[in-house]
Amino acid sequence: KKKGRRRSTNALYISVFFIGRMAEDICFFHKETLVIKAPKKSPLVLRLVVLLFAMICGVYICSICLKQTSNRTETETKVLNIQVIDRQPCRASGIENWEIPLVHFPKPKTFSREECACNPVRFFAILSRQRSGSGWFETLLNSHINVSSNGEIFAVKERRSNVSTIIETLDKVYNLDWFTSASKNECSAAIGYKWMLNQGLLAHHKEIVEYFNRRGVSAVFLFRRNLLRRMVSMLANSYDKGAKLLNGTHKSHVHSSQEAQILAKYKPKINISSLIPTLTEGEETTAKALEYFKSTRHIVLYYEDIVRNSSKLVDVLKFLRVPYRDLTSRQVKIHSGPLSKQVQNWDDVQKTLKGTAYESFVHADYKL
Repeated sequence: KKKGRRRSTNALYISVFFIGRMAEDICFFHKETLVIKAPKKSPLVLRLVVLLFAMICGVYICSICLKQTSNRTETETKVLNIQVIDRQPCRASGIENWEIPLVHFPKPKTFSREECACNPVRFFAILSRQRSGSGWFETLLNSHINVSSNGEIFAVKERRSNVSTIIETLDKVYNLDWFTSASKNECSAAIGYKWMLNQGLLAHHKEIVEYFNRRGVSAVFLFRRNLLRRMVSMLANSYDKGAKLLNGTHKSHVHSSQEAQILAKYKPKINISSLIPTLTEGEETTAKALEYFKSTRHIVLYYEDIVRNSSKLVDVLKFLRVPYRDLTSRQVKIHSGPLSKQVQNWDDVQKTLKGTAYESFVHADYKL
């Protein structure tokens, strides 16, 4: 803008200079007497030349000013438009007032959501324990076109080393900057992950509950009623980590009945002396988690209930506020027979649990 003014001023000075020189050729003062020189050409022609030159300079100066004004106006208009776009908030239609804190419009740093930028996203977390059906449950959710559950992200110890790293990881997931095979980032309607109770969840429960409530994260608790079956699954999975029965490869979950049968051949031996204390600890841990997170928006599910009644999955979709879809999984259950066929010292287990609060575990439906 300043450069334009200088250019206009310089042009004006040049015009005045030439006009002055011409005037000097016409007349000059000598000893207080005005002396008029005879013009070399017709005064009329000279006047027309001076007038024409002044007009050209004027037009040139005006054109520069108009051009600068036009550019400045265009620039200000673009800036204004950009500011309006940036400040215009996304608004979700068709939601109730109580849902507003649960609806989010993430702006990821690693990609653009493009036409889905104003599609609302809800945050969730599957809170569970190992060998409680959470892997199978998560594959069901991920079969939904609008749901992304990113696996057991806190299995990596560095991500749960302290509260700061936990919060940093959560922010990255909920900002859609966490990439896994389950990610459907652009148009996801619900985004979450699995979190085991022994992966820093209970140790930092105060800070995590505060985070869940502040960010509108919904907790999906998934437990197993029959803790004895969970124990058998834990022992068998622990054994296979070393034995690697499937062609030298350890698998916690399988997708064929043949693989399931191979893994099910191993029969663990249960430590009788620690059986009841272990089952009691499992119940107490579950109760503690529910108590810690009672102030959050949550739903409590049990693996056995979902297997018996698939309509429980409809309740989950309603809880997550996503459209209904048929959910499927390719996972195959490993220990599907009666417990008596899966434990080496079954008679000792029966005697130990007889007359206790856990006796029902012995007679539970073997299909679960």
